[in-house]
Amino acid sequence: MKRMILLTASHLVFAFAGFAAGVYTLPILTAPRAPSAAELAAAAGQAEYRGQFRRDLDGSDFLHWGEGTVSVGRESITLQGRIAPGPDYKLYLSPEFVQTEAAFARLKPRMVRVGDVKTFENFLLSVPESIDPSTFNTVIVWCESFGEFITAASYQ
Repeated sequence: MKRMILLTASHLVFAFAGFAAGVYTLPILTAPRAPSAAELAAAAGQAEYRGQFRRDLDGSDFLHWGEGTVSVGRESITLQGRIAPGPDYKLYLSPEFVQTEAAFARLKPRMVRVGDVKTFENFLLSVPESIDPSTFNTVIVWCESFGEFITAASYQ
């Protein structure tokens, strides 16, 4: 009986570890091609604002982080840097700087979702015509599936 409990427990631990590894690696394996340096430079050159993703934010940790320069313009938002890999990342613009899940939840009704972040080293997102980035001051990467804060940068 004791051996059966031990075997069951060990199998459950490895099943959970395999599932967790799959959740982490699947987005990496299915990520599209990152934008080229030329594409990023062209879009960043048109940007009106810049900010920095930093690893030391209150809501960031070893699995949820970003680093690099974010360029925000009327037509596009770019990252020249990296973010931690994960599933279902969304890019939001916020009227206030946030760096925790609680602050994000509180301000989410006043934010606007720009689009999906599908690459983890550099990204380039088009800004819909209905969004005016000058009415916001912060760009945020949020994991929609797990309700996790990834990173944020104040840009004005």
